Amino acid sequence: MKASTFRRLINLWPPLLCAGIRADHISGDFRQVEVSLTLRWFNRNINGAHYGGSLFSMTDPWYGLMLLKVLGERDYMVWTKNASIDYLAPGRGVVRARFTLTDSLLAEARDHLSREDKLIRPFEIDITDAAGTVVARVLNTVYIRRRVPLADGNAAAATG
Repeated sequence: MKASTFRRLINLWPPLLCAGIRADHISGDFRQVEVSLTLRWFNRNINGAHYGGSLFSMTDPWYGLMLLKVLGERDYMVWTKNASIDYLAPGRGVVRARFTLTDSLLAEARDHLSREDKLIRPFEIDITDAAGTVVARVLNTVYIRRRVPLADGNAAAATG
């Protein structure tokens, strides 16, 4: 599926749509995603800032989806293993997050997965406001497992 089609469809996915989260850009090679969240009545907390759950949600699926698209959905399984968020400042107005997969990161992942069944990799994501202030920092750890067996016959698609 083309990135532009994927972006239009993911923007209709209820967990993102109903929180007001929008994928503004997905590069053609799925290596970069830019996401925004505009403060609205339905995603505002009692203090008039962004609801923390919406900030957290805007970072959840992206690295997993990007890795699946880049590494190959038929060859790998990718999940968010765990995540944590540190709220640093009240988020108001439009907040943004950017997700990037570098060549070196992908080479490191492919190399590791050529030798091992799985890889657990953390990603740090900053959510910033219009002034560039970091309003939240998320640590999202993904779990990547090969679907195909390694050359030595290990069943990489087994659970665990």
